[in-house]
Amino acid sequence: MNTPAVPIDRAALPALFAPRADDSHKGSFGTLGVVGGGPGMTGAALLAARAALKTGAGKVLVGFVQETLPLPCDPLQPELMLRDFRSLLEEDWGVTAWVAGCGIGTGALAANALSELFVLRRHAPLVLDADGLNLLARGEIRPTWGAGPVVLTPHPAEAARLLGVGTDTIQRDRPGAARQLAQRFQAWVVLKGAGTVVCAPDGGLHVNTTGNPGLATAGTGDVLAGMLGALIAQKLPLDQAVLGAVWLHGAAADALVAEGIGPIGLTAGELADAARALRNKG
Repeated sequence: MNTPAVPIDRAALPALFAPRADDSHKGSFGTLGVVGGGPGMTGAALLAARAALKTGAGKVLVGFVQETLPLPCDPLQPELMLRDFRSLLEEDWGVTAWVAGCGIGTGALAANALSELFVLRRHAPLVLDADGLNLLARGEIRPTWGAGPVVLTPHPAEAARLLGVGTDTIQRDRPGAARQLAQRFQAWVVLKGAGTVVCAPDGGLHVNTTGNPGLATAGTGDVLAGMLGALIAQKLPLDQAVLGAVWLHGAAADALVAEGIGPIGLTAGELADAARALRNKG
């Protein structure tokens, strides 16, 4: 018999709020590689990468899946290292976790970039989001994960495509859908939406109780992907990284609404600063 989903408990996430050692350096907190940002969707990759920096990753590189680099640097976050995806994948940057799919598109260039990433990521964990999931559902990339854990982050429509059912079927049994996906792909699954459901590869379920309708706006999923990648890159225990990112993402939205910023008009780019404040407050 399937056990019910357990609410994500802030008290069970000590690694999320652990203080940093005085002798820390940027290498102490991992290097995240973000692969995405196809033509017309540069901002999706930047949202993920900016969120990753403010969630504590030591270094963040962005590999844009375009024929030419869309911009030389991020004017809002010049700390980000911007590359074309080929140089990011083919050179050894010491990446400790990957986020892929944010704004990547569904064309041949995107499919080739992801297939290459699956081969070249070595043992680094992977967060697969957005159009990466759509390419997977269409069979244009194969789930040849290789070594290292994988986190899939579908919203209900993406989950429906992955399972070959209607979105209403997903919404009628969100825990069951998350379990099916985790079993089918042998991955962690973050099924987004009101009451985000997290399922481990072994079928263990959690449900998130933070968040509000302010998250119903473009780009918040990219921010969540960046937060997930950042915590995994920092080598938090994997369960605390996945559950912690989901909790923190919703809690950041709650903190903003408590300050009068939203829910109407809350933007994805505002979440990262609020999340940073929560981690530091402890």
